[in-house]
Amino acid sequence: MSKTDYDKILVINSGSSSLKFMLFSMEHETMIAKGLVERIGTDKPRLVYKPVGKEPLTKDVSAPTHGEALQHVCEVLVDPERGVLKSLSEVGAIGHRVLHGGEAITKPVLCSEEVKNIIRACIPLGPLHNPANLAGIEACEKICPGTPNVAVFDTQFHTTMPRYAYLYAIPMKYYTEDKIRKYGFHGTSHNFVTHATAEFLKKPVEELNAIICHLGNGSSIAAVKNGKCFDTTMGLTPLQGLMMGTRCGDIDPAVCVFLGRKGLSPDEIDTLLNKKSGFYAMNGIASADMRDTIAAAESGNEDAKNAMLMFAHRVALYIGGYYTLIGGADAVVFTGGIGENSDEARQLIIERLNALGCFLDAEKNRATHGQVAVISTKESTLPAIVMPTNEELMIARETYRIVTQ
Repeated sequence: MSKTDYDKILVINSGSSSLKFMLFSMEHETMIAKGLVERIGTDKPRLVYKPVGKEPLTKDVSAPTHGEALQHVCEVLVDPERGVLKSLSEVGAIGHRVLHGGEAITKPVLCSEEVKNIIRACIPLGPLHNPANLAGIEACEKICPGTPNVAVFDTQFHTTMPRYAYLYAIPMKYYTEDKIRKYGFHGTSHNFVTHATAEFLKKPVEELNAIICHLGNGSSIAAVKNGKCFDTTMGLTPLQGLMMGTRCGDIDPAVCVFLGRKGLSPDEIDTLLNKKSGFYAMNGIASADMRDTIAAAESGNEDAKNAMLMFAHRVALYIGGYYTLIGGADAVVFTGGIGENSDEARQLIIERLNALGCFLDAEKNRATHGQVAVISTKESTLPAIVMPTNEELMIARETYRIVTQ
């Protein structure tokens, strides 16, 4: 088969109760359709479909499983009126976002029984995501038999961390027997932004040193040295690192012991730290949304003001540490929902980076929302760049590379 036979790449991001999709034409890396099926397994599933250049569609569907959800996606892609394909045979390959491959898989791979068994084996490391990711792969195998499926792992970009960066200082048997270590997440986003930043700076990616700040409801920072991940803020789970929408980020581990002694069960502690902490707990309005926090702060809410300062403080702390570890940086880069769109959050962070030679251009910062831009002053020795991420395109690129190599 020629490369043109693989031009159409379908990207699937299968969650516990949703299935998001994007269809790309790889000749010019253009998206030709996207959408999702949400509330899978409930009594009110819904399909949202947005084809480029055609009328969008939103409708209620029956989707007790991911298989039925995918069937609706396939039907609408070839629909005579709204479809963008004449036949599903036009889809050259399907790329899947998979959360966790542990230490066994460190690069994108064609899905096989062995690969699926590894994804199953990593369910204890990703109990919410890996089962859903696997369900998406198996649904595609049934509905599109013979079409290659490629797994692209959220942890893979971080597999280049040195051993001293990813190990925890606890007895080694918990690593050798249970694989407890730092893995890192948001890897597909960090990978895309690393390459996009190198291209923007007209620098070979293998020579790029950068600090990539993926800031959103979930937030993480990656220290990139010579184009590869040297360290990252998330750990065994996405809970470690920065303060986030509902996650606490770094805390004294003894807090968990203290809460346990107060009578909270392990599951209750897990819920507290993952779903009831972060901005939700600290801003005084019980909202995980940065926009709500900013609005509350601007109206005089002291708790919301303090939550913003906590966030900026912790982001700047990691940026400064990573700057030292990688021996200086070509840029500090902001991406993700907050990183791309919140000039208020970027301002608070960059104001704390002056010692590194990074100074905010307030006018450029206010004018930048979701597009590539330098938001530091010309005099800055450490540029600050806003770089939109595109995880789906990165998955499509990796999938296309695997099936055409």
